[in-house]
Amino acid sequence: MNMHSRIAVVIFCILSLGFQACTSSDTLSLKPNIIVFLVDDMGYSDLGCMGSEISTPNLDQLAAQGSLFTEMHNTAKCYPTRATLLSGVYFQQTNRDFDNTVLISEILKENGYKTFWSGKHHANFDPRTRGFDRFYGFLGGAINYINPGNAPAPGGRMPAYIGYYTWILDQDGSHTPYIPDDPNFYSTDIFTDKAIQWINEYKNDNDPFFMYVAYNAPHWPLHAKKEDMEKYKDLYKEGYESVRNERYKKQLEHGVLDSESSPLSSPDYISPWEELCDEERQIESQRMQVYAAMIDNLDQNIGRIIEKLESENEIDNTIIFFLSDNGGCAESPDKRVNYPNGNPGSMGEVDSYESIRRSWANVANTPLRYYKTDSYAGGIRTPMIAFCGKNIKSKIQISSEKIHLIDLMPTILSLTNSSSDNYSEYIFDLPGVDFSASLRGAKVERDDPMYFQFNNGKAIIEDNWKLVAKGNKEWELFDLSRDKTETTNLSDKEPEVYDDLIEKWNRWDQSNSDIKEETR
Repeated sequence: MNMHSRIAVVIFCILSLGFQACTSSDTLSLKPNIIVFLVDDMGYSDLGCMGSEISTPNLDQLAAQGSLFTEMHNTAKCYPTRATLLSGVYFQQTNRDFDNTVLISEILKENGYKTFWSGKHHANFDPRTRGFDRFYGFLGGAINYINPGNAPAPGGRMPAYIGYYTWILDQDGSHTPYIPDDPNFYSTDIFTDKAIQWINEYKNDNDPFFMYVAYNAPHWPLHAKKEDMEKYKDLYKEGYESVRNERYKKQLEHGVLDSESSPLSSPDYISPWEELCDEERQIESQRMQVYAAMIDNLDQNIGRIIEKLESENEIDNTIIFFLSDNGGCAESPDKRVNYPNGNPGSMGEVDSYESIRRSWANVANTPLRYYKTDSYAGGIRTPMIAFCGKNIKSKIQISSEKIHLIDLMPTILSLTNSSSDNYSEYIFDLPGVDFSASLRGAKVERDDPMYFQFNNGKAIIEDNWKLVAKGNKEWELFDLSRDKTETTNLSDKEPEVYDDLIEKWNRWDQSNSDIKEETR
């Protein structure tokens, strides 16, 4: 039976509270395709369905046909998120090379899946040694989107660069650095091309597939295609406050947030828009113009993959997750960059290397506080879209259920009815929960708190309480049932809750130290 005929099993019955395979004996072995789209440094409000002015019709449609989770939590940073997503454990239980874990690719492959990975891999090992059949992408944190090499591409200009990473080009070998032959090379497009190529190659195969598409967009540097940038010309000339307020207004109108539990946090701009000179305003508006074009292009490419699934009659038997690895990024990488001839080129083009910086990151994260690397909501909250096929209607379109990256692996294992004898000890020890019940409107039952720690950020969430700290500052306590944007510190008013959560976080932190000591 080819891939097309597996569409008949889309009604793979709801067993217990999660989606499971139908009880019919002839369909128990037939499983849905799984696609995980992970984008890089996207802000909380950057999708149309989350209030943005950026055009994202394909993702908005996925959200409308599936579920939009407004309180998905990540690790606040690129590489720990990627390790956690694929291993199902806290990053503190593993490391940048995913040691001491089993990956979801290894389990799904054992359960009959073809496994593909296209895009960013912020580690040093070849994914094909860890359960992936195919891999095309780079091993590192940031690249030049137009030319990641150290010399001009055919017909192109000398690229600005911040460093060179190894590229593994699927079955065509590895290159360090990688200079593309295609003068129209753009990484988001190329990663999509490879994903579509694999669907084509295996479309007559009997096996379902797991596909992980890890786009590096919209991470700095700000590089976009001219036609996409043109759409957003002059759109941001009114400045930070205008765009932020309009996004928040749309969030309330769309029912994504409510003003009582999610008040708009205080702005955190480097300088108010009205204090900038005309030249500074022009440069600042260009930053957001290019950034918006990158997200628009992301949506176009995800639309290409959806269109391919539809053309192969596979969309109804495909479960799709979309999320970001952390919140909006306030970093300014420019000082570390080598520019051709010592000067940056035009913003958005191959010889420039810019970022949106803190002021626009504050807008991207509307209405949340702080940014990537922080354990406040602006660092660790992302909207997540869960689409389960047109014939598996989600019972709730917008969900405020608190979930975490550690929950993705047990949920996908449940949705695919996958188990493992070879890795059973790892599966039994997974700290996350299966949240597939929430797709039917049921509450997720979580016995343990959710924990966070990266760099100087640390936090714990238990029920509606969140304890969080930044750097050397004191812990702050927030009641998330009334204050999801973390504006009112209740540490002095709830000392028992405060002390209890500190004790639990310290115990968790120490347990991870013990794990590291045992595995050194």
